[in-house]
Amino acid sequence: MVWLDYTAGVAPRTSSHGLQQLAPSASGPLFRQAKRELQRVVESGRYGPGETLPSETVIATALGVSIGTLRKAVDELVHEHVLVRRQGKGTFVALHNDARFLFQFFHVEPRDEFPVADDLREREYPQVECVGFARGRADEAEAAALRIRPGDPVVRIANRLSLAGRPVVHDRLVVAAQTFRGLSEKRFRERPSTIYNLYQTDHGITVLRARERARARSADRETARILGVAVGLPVLEVHRVALTFGDKPVEYRISTINTASHDYVSLLAKG
Repeated sequence: MVWLDYTAGVAPRTSSHGLQQLAPSASGPLFRQAKRELQRVVESGRYGPGETLPSETVIATALGVSIGTLRKAVDELVHEHVLVRRQGKGTFVALHNDARFLFQFFHVEPRDEFPVADDLREREYPQVECVGFARGRADEAEAAALRIRPGDPVVRIANRLSLAGRPVVHDRLVVAAQTFRGLSEKRFRERPSTIYNLYQTDHGITVLRARERARARSADRETARILGVAVGLPVLEVHRVALTFGDKPVEYRISTINTASHDYVSLLAKG
């Protein structure tokens, strides 16, 4: 344990790594305080996506906590997809990539009734095609989802997602133009990786989790045209709000899924 010697009224010192010593007067369990400080440093951009954090010893010394307390804080941040541990290499800021997209954010799979080797089956990454990019003003639903004002500038993007060459998902994305300054159609279409990777690398916005609501509906004319199905076909509609640090909404997405031969699959685990 590293003990700190504070003088009354003196602010905690900041280390060369950007980490502040934990103040004795701070509330809550020590590991939660350490977690908040690590999250603050990551959110500030001091350590970018994919970059390595200092060693556990360095961080624990800078915060004034034990290695055990620090590991408990890091465990929670790993669980929340803020950090990633790599055996023998250290702890890294989590980077959005294809694998993370499939594991955390893409749940559409070809219909297969609970295969025995479900966890061993290789999942297919969807082919994503941008079919629309426009600027506009937020309507009531978009404003409520993004916590902005109706009429605020937004960017609307439409994508068609295909599996095995068959269109399956019609995605409609809305983001606040103020949050994603400089986002252009050219850059969006030419992004080298996932959409959430683009948010992270170009705009410093990390999507940590998402809140979803699913409902049944029938395909409208736009969805029918994009997916190549009949108007009125029963489909599944999933409304997603993507959240960054502090549960701040950064994207509102409506995914319309043709479930004729595909399912929306969730893996439930004990929390």
